[in-house]
Amino acid sequence: MIIGSHVSIREGYTGAARKAAALHANAFQYFPKNPRSLIVKEFDKEDAGQCQEFCTKNKLVSVAHTPYPTTLTPSSDSKRELVVASLLNDLEIADACGSLGVVVHFGKDIFHSDQLKSYRLMIDVLNNVLSEWQGKCKILLENMAGKPGAMGTTLEELVQLRALCETPLKIGFCFDTCHAFASGLWDGNNWAEVEANGVKLGYLDHLAVVHLNNSMYESGSGKDRHANIFGQGYIKEEQFDQLITSKRLKPIPFILETPKAIVSHEMEIRQLQKKWGREK
Repeated sequence: MIIGSHVSIREGYTGAARKAAALHANAFQYFPKNPRSLIVKEFDKEDAGQCQEFCTKNKLVSVAHTPYPTTLTPSSDSKRELVVASLLNDLEIADACGSLGVVVHFGKDIFHSDQLKSYRLMIDVLNNVLSEWQGKCKILLENMAGKPGAMGTTLEELVQLRALCETPLKIGFCFDTCHAFASGLWDGNNWAEVEANGVKLGYLDHLAVVHLNNSMYESGSGKDRHANIFGQGYIKEEQFDQLITSKRLKPIPFILETPKAIVSHEMEIRQLQKKWGREK
């Protein structure tokens, strides 16, 4: 099982990779810069290169996550300029670290009387960013946790949006289990249907990472509150089992974004490897 968690870059990118290895992980996620800012970061390229070397040597898979203010549906031209510059910066950092891609949340419906306008804005922003990006790292679109029917909650939307972009090969997907549960896309009992639909649509062909999170609220609640995998949320072990043991997800890294106050990520990774992988 390829499993890890989100780690801090407080001690640099190589430090983050070393932290992941110390957790007995073989994957990790990180914020490429301050998670609360879109300010472009002049990063340490030597550190990023050493991070990539460490990951290659220790067979660690990494993925980056954009800062919280990042949005693919910016409400003004000035915000759009900040988002585009920040995303290009994130991609450059992640590429230097050897990461699979940069996770970006699907956009929100900011034109309430015309949802199609929000989709068009997303496509335009993605085209703007990716027309300037020539690296290997991809943008990974993440499904949203809104109530059923909210924007960004279906596989159809993610696949169609990617297809409508000018450079779809530069775009992949991130599947968040809590978001899928909260939106009603995955209710815990219909993984076979979700997977079959993902195959039919071609979604699984471009799935790069899974955010493995339990949910503090019931399916369809629309609430994005993560819980620990074992015994803390509404998604039961037998329901996770259907997803985690899927042959189609076997090569995909699973990243924990679960609370550390109750169970440490190191302990949770050990529990997951013991149940669904090989105990370290």
